[in-house]
Amino acid sequence: MDIETFAAVAVVLASAFISQNKKEKRTWSRRWLLRKKRGCYSQLLRELADEDALSYKNWLRMDQDSFNGLVTLLEPSLQRQDTVMREAIPVGERLAITLRYLATGHTFKALEYSFRVSRHSISKIVIETCEKLYNVLQPNYLKVLSTIEEWNNIATRFEEKWNFPHCIGALDGKHISIQPPPNSGSHYFNYKGFNSIVLLALADADLKFTYIDVGTNGRVSDGGGVWAKCGLSQALEQNKLNIPPPKELPGRQLPVPFAIVADEAFGLKPWLMRPYPRTLLDKPKQIFNYRLSRARRCVENVFGVLANRFRVFRKSITLEPSKTIIITKAACVLHNYLRTGTRTRYTYTPLSLVDHEDTETSQVICGTWREEPQCLQPIAASSDRHPSVLAKEVREEFCSYFNANGAVSWQDNSIQ
Repeated sequence: MDIETFAAVAVVLASAFISQNKKEKRTWSRRWLLRKKRGCYSQLLRELADEDALSYKNWLRMDQDSFNGLVTLLEPSLQRQDTVMREAIPVGERLAITLRYLATGHTFKALEYSFRVSRHSISKIVIETCEKLYNVLQPNYLKVLSTIEEWNNIATRFEEKWNFPHCIGALDGKHISIQPPPNSGSHYFNYKGFNSIVLLALADADLKFTYIDVGTNGRVSDGGGVWAKCGLSQALEQNKLNIPPPKELPGRQLPVPFAIVADEAFGLKPWLMRPYPRTLLDKPKQIFNYRLSRARRCVENVFGVLANRFRVFRKSITLEPSKTIIITKAACVLHNYLRTGTRTRYTYTPLSLVDHEDTETSQVICGTWREEPQCLQPIAASSDRHPSVLAKEVREEFCSYFNANGAVSWQDNSIQ
């Protein structure tokens, strides 16, 4: 074979080899995603707003005015510019995707089919939007209380609504189920037998968060350990929150401090009241436990509503802990946002959803959230069994008050 023939054969073989191994050129996105029409999500919202307001509220957990108000707040930080490659996803659509994730707990893959946005983009959108939501809402809806007047306002509401004076909040903690990160061992494994991070919260008499601490690993599962690590505990210990000074309960003479109400998960402190141990209780102590439990229902209902309206908490969150913290903080501040407005409060939490009392008998009617399986599991009881003498004296003073000057007509029937 001469050189020219050999060269020709080589060229043909090389061309065939290259053609055989040449990969099909890929587009930057799948074709069915590219066929999405801009504003299609807005069309759905318009149809729901015009034709089915109830479905609109159920779809986004809020009405049209609340949604549009959030869009306006988020636009400065979430607005993106169109490029020659693609059109930017509008702020409203970013918010709608995030709210649907919080409301349903659907996977990013499932949301991809609903919105025609890739799950990779959705994973970024949800976390970024949650972070911005918390940043823009927190200063007005979950700010740190720091004045005597603010604490007095909370105590007044507890006395008016729940007949518990000097109460500055109801405290509780819940485990949020997560998928543990790789190589984390038992760091997040709690006493309930699953992996979690802890959401510790203080609630007011109107079922709103006044303080949250989220992120403690589930292995620190008892209330004493979680409480000791949070900033609120340290600030109370060091008297940095401008809480009103101790004063007498109505009709009494012994000054007592303003206090938080909690369950057995937390240790007894002069400013943190827990029930008497539930063995061999005399009637006065039973009355105290009933009155404390009645006020503490506030935080129980806050957690119940949160899991009912934001069903992302009803299953294990398959994101790394740092992202789960961002999502949780956004849900908490959204809860306060929706509980603040007179109109949105009852849209977001209908009367039947939360515990309420019969106006004639003052008997508690349980909210419908209690009929669902409880997905947010409680933290373990505190191992602190040695409260101070002062803490015991403060509890005794509250107990005496509830059985004398502060007695209510129905309390005897409520402990039978």
